[in-house]
Amino acid sequence: MRRALVLSLLLATACTARTSAPPTVSSVPDVTDATPSPTSPQVQPPVPPKPRWPLPGYLLIADRGNDRMLLVDSGKHILWRYPAPGQAPAMPFRFDDDTFFTPSHTAVISNQEDQQTIQVISFPGRRILWSYGHVNVAGSAPGFLHTPDDAYMLPNGTVSVADISNCRIVFIGRHHAITRQLGSLTTCFHGPPRSLDLPNGDTPMPDGGTLVTEIGGSWVDSIGPNGKLRWAVHAPVSYPSDAQWLGHGRILLTDYHVPGSVVEMTRSGHVVWRYGPSSGPGELRFPSLALMLPNGLVAVNDDARHRVVVIDPTTDKIVWQYGHTDVAGSSAGYLTRPDGMDFLAYQVAIDVPQVRVYLVGRLGSAAASG
Repeated sequence: MRRALVLSLLLATACTARTSAPPTVSSVPDVTDATPSPTSPQVQPPVPPKPRWPLPGYLLIADRGNDRMLLVDSGKHILWRYPAPGQAPAMPFRFDDDTFFTPSHTAVISNQEDQQTIQVISFPGRRILWSYGHVNVAGSAPGFLHTPDDAYMLPNGTVSVADISNCRIVFIGRHHAITRQLGSLTTCFHGPPRSLDLPNGDTPMPDGGTLVTEIGGSWVDSIGPNGKLRWAVHAPVSYPSDAQWLGHGRILLTDYHVPGSVVEMTRSGHVVWRYGPSSGPGELRFPSLALMLPNGLVAVNDDARHRVVVIDPTTDKIVWQYGHTDVAGSSAGYLTRPDGMDFLAYQVAIDVPQVRVYLVGRLGSAAASG
């Protein structure tokens, strides 16, 4: 999203740096990097305890400033991280801008925006399964990317990514060939699907279409699975970020700005809900992604305040957060410019054998540590 430039210009005034002794936050000691073997169908593994309010599952956070991913629960226990503490990753992993689970939930896909790469990493095993791009080399030739954002794995194994500075969305096959493209390398203006103006979002839609977010002009476009434009709407924000399809004609997105906001709107542009205090502890500064949780709460990356917050739309109150407001750090309970996230629902987690086994062990350690 070219966020590094925006942050460098505004972060000094947007964030108030403070130094204080880190409070004690419970965490779980990391375990082996090996993926647990699923148990046989005849012997089912134990079921992990149900999550506490407000997260009906587990939150995967791209902790961009610390070059890592964290999986946390409502109790703020760190259940999984990549890279493993004290271990260098097999491939450089810097500036991880986003992270999403693959459809099977046995891997995560992460794009490293300033490193110009995408990586697919096994979950919970931490093995690199697939990668695309050249480390620290931007380009537009086959095999190269320029500011990749929002990489997703689709059900058929294709990877989609917003290639921002190349003004396109590309779809990459298992064998690294680009199989489809929205936008063009030669034009960079709003004219979907042939031309896109700095696209920073390519959210998959349930029917196989793509919800495209364009920075230029603040557009959100629905492109069908056949590659044709279905509709486009101007979002009432200055810097739209990572639009998410809620169904029933509604869209959730953030305004990557100071003060920032979260907006739920219809495909016709009508604002259903907006959260955006202009000051105080509830103010957002460069929020980059908002996700609607199954219980109706909204999780938001509040990048420049170094936290992920959960907002109750019925009260417009922050009811939970991970990270310490305006304090960057890497200790347990701290984040530095978190820019992406995904949600792992409890039922999904226990339906995947190796994930279920892993969480039983991790949550058992969390309970023992208090």
